[in-house]
Amino acid sequence: MGECAMRVFVNIEDKRWQKYKIDFQKIANAAVTSVYKNSEVSITLVNDAEIKKINKEYRGINKPTNVLSFELGDDVLLGDIFISLDTVRREAKRENIPLEEHTAHMIVHGVLHLLGYDHLNDKDAEKMETKETDILKKLGYKNPYTAEFGVCTDESCCPGGRFIMKLKKFFRGAFGRTVIYALCAVLCSFGFAPFNLWWATVLGIGGAYLLSLKSLHGISGWRKFWRIFPFGAVYAMAMFWWVLNSIYVVPELANQFAIWTVPAIIGIGIVGGIVFTPPFLAISSIRLNPACRPFLFASVWTLVLWLREWLFTGFPWNPIANISLQNLYVANSMSLYGALGLTFVIIGIIASVCEIIKNHRIGLNWFVLLCFLMFGVVGVLYGNRNMHLIRNSCDALPRPIIRVIQPAQSAIQKATYSRAAAIQNANHNINVMTEIASAEGEYDLVVFPETAYPFVMMPGDTVSMARVLDKPMIVGANYFDDGKLYNSMLIVNPDATVSNVYSKSHLVPFGEYRPFGDLIPTPGQLAPGDGPEIITMNLSDKKFIFAPAICYEVIFSDSLIPRGKIPNAVVNITNDNWFGKTPGTYQHLDMVRRYAIESGVPIVRADYSGISAFVAADGNVEAMIPIGVAGHIDGTVCGAHRTAYRKFGRDMWMIIILVVSCLGTIWISGVMRKK
Repeated sequence: MGECAMRVFVNIEDKRWQKYKIDFQKIANAAVTSVYKNSEVSITLVNDAEIKKINKEYRGINKPTNVLSFELGDDVLLGDIFISLDTVRREAKRENIPLEEHTAHMIVHGVLHLLGYDHLNDKDAEKMETKETDILKKLGYKNPYTAEFGVCTDESCCPGGRFIMKLKKFFRGAFGRTVIYALCAVLCSFGFAPFNLWWATVLGIGGAYLLSLKSLHGISGWRKFWRIFPFGAVYAMAMFWWVLNSIYVVPELANQFAIWTVPAIIGIGIVGGIVFTPPFLAISSIRLNPACRPFLFASVWTLVLWLREWLFTGFPWNPIANISLQNLYVANSMSLYGALGLTFVIIGIIASVCEIIKNHRIGLNWFVLLCFLMFGVVGVLYGNRNMHLIRNSCDALPRPIIRVIQPAQSAIQKATYSRAAAIQNANHNINVMTEIASAEGEYDLVVFPETAYPFVMMPGDTVSMARVLDKPMIVGANYFDDGKLYNSMLIVNPDATVSNVYSKSHLVPFGEYRPFGDLIPTPGQLAPGDGPEIITMNLSDKKFIFAPAICYEVIFSDSLIPRGKIPNAVVNITNDNWFGKTPGTYQHLDMVRRYAIESGVPIVRADYSGISAFVAADGNVEAMIPIGVAGHIDGTVCGAHRTAYRKFGRDMWMIIILVVSCLGTIWISGVMRKK
């Protein structure tokens, strides 16, 4: 055989095999395609006593058989095949064929098992038998299945014992694979707030990774996509079901939109299947050395996260990097790499460990794991430096004291049923917020949440609350101008005049505008603002410079602060009233923490009834008001700086990740070619 042949190692443990002239190399290579030119297989020639012992120990079957296959699930080291001379000789005599011909059948049968073929059901058996017949025909042998006697009738030659066979039969079926993918997907969702079980996400992704590598060779890409699709679909539904909680917060909305609950869940699943399937599809479809797969998997996963900034108007919620937020030393790697880079590192480590589990004998697998661990260590070291920089920069210089208000009024309390009721509710809500803001204590600025001011504002209107408080304030309100309605942040002077208006530019699809026209009904139809800006407020003798953000605008990486600017803080006003105590409310706060770390800028967060907080530039929550609790918190901000992540930017880091992955793959492939 030429240099493109798969290497076959033959071990003769029963010397009687030596008198038979069998070209094991040629026969084994006939069963594989040229893509296995760098692969290896071991064939051990034994007798009935030895194969019976192996069959009992590893299969739980106390009798000899003709051939046993032990697959390693690896593209290079395919596995081991054991063939018994005594059984093969008896079967050849019974079928009246030469022993060499029957042995050739056993070799082909064993190699196909190593490639993932089996005969656990009629459909799979027919496929495997057809493949064997075609291969043996090319070698000059007749169809072995025309005889009455078959191969491996008790399935003992299949990798695994009887119990394992039943499990394989279940999980290789469509329903079984769907179940295991779904379980992995649900497990992944527990790594995020409020559960914070980071190891669950690691196990879930790792399990789905290993399962994806078990796809049979020769299956079309489209079929592989549908095999993996359940993971993405269930992952999305487990992660994002809480968005539908908003339908049921107000009875009037529930009456109108409850009918869309099931279609919406299905829609979330379909989109999730499309979005989260590509990384697994890539490793199961593109033939690479096992040591290259972690680079491919991690880079495709990260690329998907990057694309989620724009796909379907953008929703990069819960990057895998967020599972690190319980350990700020690890999480602060995002000040260097961003969520993109830390996600790449975490996913790469998971994939590398999976490859080592599959085959720890490949040294390059360990080397790749070491590379990803090294990236992680560099990130932690830089993150530690980032945290010290923030603490050391918070000196004793006077800083404005900011009071954050959380009214914690329910959505029903804010709802209106008639003009008279609307005015009554609005005045009541203003009185509640004014009372909270008037609590004892000194402060320079008061921040109210998104849509806290209950009246629609127009150019020239004043905000009466400011006169009562006699303080400058930031408040969310709907703003009507030039025939368009906006979701806005108003900067209000103590005399009640509005000095600045910032309008939300990244609107929520289906909640604030109709992405498909009137095809799917939407509660609101708002106009987008002009995008990010920096606002400066003079607070007595102190200057406060901030970047405004309304609601989920804060989840978009590197999006709020114009390049080159370093504001004192980001002021994020939001209303998580619609989601109550679901995971979404807790996860929204984690997205705020992630943005603070990436940008190196602290965040002042005012939530209507969610979690209002002061978040430091290292992601630490310095003060907060729990969900559903009315009250206020006073605090200051410091430590704003420009991180390495902001210097490079999100898109440049995506390019760096792709380049690193390509170089790693090229280098490993070069090393393997030299062997």
